[in-house]
Amino acid sequence: MFRSVVQIPSYPEKISYEHNIMSLGSCFSENIGMKLQSAYFSIDINPFGILFNPVSIKNCIEKLIKNNAFVEKDLFKHQSLWGSFYHSTLFSATSPEVCLKNINERFEKGHENLEKANFLLITFGTAWIFEHKETNTVVTNCHKLPASNFVRRRLSVDEIVSEYIALFHKLHILYPTLKIILTVSPVRHWKDGANDNNLSKSILLLAVDKIQSLFEHVFYFPAYEIMMDELRDYRFYDKDMFHPSEVAIDYIWQRFSETFFSQKTLQLKKKLENIRQQTEHRPIHPDTIEHSYFMYMLEQQKAQLKQQYPFLAGRI
Repeated sequence: MFRSVVQIPSYPEKISYEHNIMSLGSCFSENIGMKLQSAYFSIDINPFGILFNPVSIKNCIEKLIKNNAFVEKDLFKHQSLWGSFYHSTLFSATSPEVCLKNINERFEKGHENLEKANFLLITFGTAWIFEHKETNTVVTNCHKLPASNFVRRRLSVDEIVSEYIALFHKLHILYPTLKIILTVSPVRHWKDGANDNNLSKSILLLAVDKIQSLFEHVFYFPAYEIMMDELRDYRFYDKDMFHPSEVAIDYIWQRFSETFFSQKTLQLKKKLENIRQQTEHRPIHPDTIEHSYFMYMLEQQKAQLKQQYPFLAGRI
């Protein structure tokens, strides 16, 4: 072995295809979320868009719990666009009506999915936050507003732990069967500088360790450690040298699967990934008899799986 393998505990709780999942956090939460979605799991990924810091993630979860729809006074206008400090720029629009429509349609779905979720995946990206001076609130995204509009500071371990003790107690009261998986994103926030990035990640790791130790239903998946210690080579990074490459994401996904899926789930996952591969096949000659037969056999496979596993209806 020419690498150090990160040892991961065997957690008693396993994710199955009958479970509903919600994933919130940094772009790494989208990486794993998209892998789950591609494997036909029932998952809702980032209903507010990508969230980087723990406070913004906590604020968005509390907003979903309260289920108060957004109104125009929750928006701001910068140049030609209306936006929300709770959301990424994906929800911005040139009119408040369209912006609110984009936000509230996704928000309603997010609330419904949190209500029925069995697992909540939360990925912390950075301990650095931006506080909007005018409203004295931590923003999810600065939306390219002038830097002078914000105060930039780093969260402490105690701040994060305090916020999440309260949040997780609330979630446990409302949704007693909900299990939570915490991760720290392996994406390097190089704009913060090398030292500030490492300090930030250290704060997140210490906070997560403390939070996990306080709750039996909260688990930790070491995505950050796998990237730093198992895949410690630039060939496992994307072209920007900050984000994990597809090879790295695939490997971390494999380790996640081994950690949180039972053998039965892994076997079904393999069948469904084969279905996905066939579905995404692009024929050179789609009008041939052979392709028609291929499609017929594919539909037969899907029908057989849905008959065997009724909860897959609507997914494949």
